[in-house]
Amino acid sequence: MSSSFYSQAITFTLIVSTHFLLVAYIAGATNFYNDFDLTWGGGRGKIAGPGNMLTLSLDRVSGSGFQSKKEYHFGRIDMQLKLVAGNSAGTVTAYYLSSQGVNHDEIDFEFLGNTTGEPYTLHTNVYTQGKGEREQQFRMWFDPTSDFHTYSIIWTPQIIVFLVDDTPIREFKNREASGVPFPKNHPMRLYSSLWNADEWATRGGLVKTDWSRAPFMASYRNFNVRSAGVLPQSNMTRRQKLRWVRRNHMIYNYCTDAKRFPRGFPPECKVRG
Repeated sequence: MSSSFYSQAITFTLIVSTHFLLVAYIAGATNFYNDFDLTWGGGRGKIAGPGNMLTLSLDRVSGSGFQSKKEYHFGRIDMQLKLVAGNSAGTVTAYYLSSQGVNHDEIDFEFLGNTTGEPYTLHTNVYTQGKGEREQQFRMWFDPTSDFHTYSIIWTPQIIVFLVDDTPIREFKNREASGVPFPKNHPMRLYSSLWNADEWATRGGLVKTDWSRAPFMASYRNFNVRSAGVLPQSNMTRRQKLRWVRRNHMIYNYCTDAKRFPRGFPPECKVRG
């Protein structure tokens, strides 16, 4: 074939793996018009220009949100976010995968705002068969409001990995052999929303939203979905980075909260490796 044919062709890479149920194309440039629906907020969510940027806003009347047009069943999902700047106390920017129904599965990033100059709390959770209560929280090692950063979820039949700028911050492994449910049976859509949660989000609800700062805004770009493929870094490097994050940036782990689980920790907390 001629070189001109190759230069004009649109190439889709199909990756078929016996380890993963997803067969996905490597996404090109983001087009939010094609990939997402603005689902609520009365115009407070907006897609800009040719579709390469999306913003959500929150004011005293309402927040806003969007969801993916497609469902995904395993894979790696990346999105770049720039969070609400300044005094963001009381606001929550949620970014998560979820199935539908009472016994839904869910994989959560939630960004809890704070007063000006204080760090955001990055809240993570995993729901299986309608049950969550698997929270881990972190302080990030950068200002998530000054620029865009990449937040990723790798979801395979064996493991869920949460990543920030390709640094793994949390893993949730398939421990079904030990009686721990794992989210693998239901496809999920990607959702995001910006909303007011000042009854609990900042210091347990002690700090309320300063509505004089409204409208609050979060921005999104460079959405990408692909086959999970090989996990980032070698096992040794990934474990080292996880230990670094846990040692220096984790501020809450449900698996060490004895007051919350006086009758014993959930079974996944007791499994090593």
